[in-house]
Amino acid sequence: MGWSSGGIATLWATRPRATPRDGMPDFRSAVVFYPGCRRAGEAAWSARLPTLIMIGTADDWTPMTACEQMVADARGRSARATLITYPGAYHEFDRPNYPLRMLSGLAYTADGSGRAHVGTNAAARTDALKRVPQWLMR
Repeated sequence: MGWSSGGIATLWATRPRATPRDGMPDFRSAVVFYPGCRRAGEAAWSARLPTLIMIGTADDWTPMTACEQMVADARGRSARATLITYPGAYHEFDRPNYPLRMLSGLAYTADGSGRAHVGTNAAARTDALKRVPQWLMR
């Protein structure tokens, strides 16, 4: 599992070229929250194992559209990704009791301004808390 930058690392770890070579068991599945998908999409990302990606439609830090494009492009390369989008949810939608706020001074944002919103989205958080254990138990 990975969130934001950790989600990016998780995406890279699920690629076919990242298969373990030490004879040890591989991951069975992966869960990624609001990753930045632009570079992975540009690198023709695909997943070798079931990968659940969850992101808000209002995320202005790591935009959902880049993840949609990455997953759509990967379909032809046998990607095993499922993208769940949450209407109106921003970055950190799953963080408990975190009021909506604007961050500034960020190195990367969708519009290049260095500003992005973060905050809990109750409906998205509730769905994610239900969906993740179901995904991992498959």
